[in-house]
Amino acid sequence: MKKIMLLGLALGIAFSFSSCNTKKNSAYMAAYDQAKQQELAQGQGQATDAIEITPVSSTTVVAATPVAPAEKPQVDESYREEKVVVAVGEQSALKAYSVVCGSFKSKTNAEALCRRLVDTGYSAFVVQNPATGMYRVICASYDDRHKAAEARAQFKAAHPSDTDFQKAWLLYNK
Repeated sequence: MKKIMLLGLALGIAFSFSSCNTKKNSAYMAAYDQAKQQELAQGQGQATDAIEITPVSSTTVVAATPVAPAEKPQVDESYREEKVVVAVGEQSALKAYSVVCGSFKSKTNAEALCRRLVDTGYSAFVVQNPATGMYRVICASYDDRHKAAEARAQFKAAHPSDTDFQKAWLLYNK
């Protein structure tokens, strides 16, 4: 028993001496203090001049390209293909092409956005992609891709300051 206690005491002393970095720390601190004093001594000898800050002003001129009255702006008709099922709302509301204005892993978050859109006059509903588990909030759905693309452009135009709504995209339900 005494041998074990003596061995433990010896290991404890050896460990305490080997883990002590007081020499390294003090050498580091001395070098740091010396460098700091040199830096301060150099800084005191230099005179600082007042700096005058002149505001920069620039004007950007953007030339608008006139659009003939008969021409309509180009509508982006790109879309993503997914197989989705209605999770919240009427099954008959889902058409071939839909405007997705929100995408969530949480059904609760998708339902909250859907309620917000319904309260502002949209016929919104929630679909789910069973393969990925993602919930998509649909604000408009059409059988025609061009009509869906126009609805997406109108949705984005109606919410210019909402960066999330500016990311709205078209979904083609396979």
